[in-house]
Amino acid sequence: MPTTPKEGPMISADAIRGYVDIMILSILRTAPSYAYELAHTISEVSEDEYTIKQTTLYSAVKRLEASALVESFQGVSPSGKPRTYYRLTPAGSSALVEKCEEWEATKSVVDRFVKGVL
Repeated sequence: MPTTPKEGPMISADAIRGYVDIMILSILRTAPSYAYELAHTISEVSEDEYTIKQTTLYSAVKRLEASALVESFQGVSPSGKPRTYYRLTPAGSSALVEKCEEWEATKSVVDRFVKGVL
């Protein structure tokens, strides 16, 4: 199993797949962002325990946009390059709360199974 710089196990894409939307929505709740910046923030916040693939990120953002949870707009990055930015919609804010509540319930159930294993 791949390890992180902290020498812990890297989180697999399969294990985290259902939670990518939470990550993206959570990042966008504070400010609009573009894809590269989203990917960097995910790696940074996860302390490099999870690195999102660009295809996974773009698929998730497009799915969230199609569901009207995020919207895109054209902007310019701090370096002056044109970028497609994404921002959270009011529906996205509500969905984030629901997804976080679902995560807490899911984590609670899984914790009951792994308790005492580690």
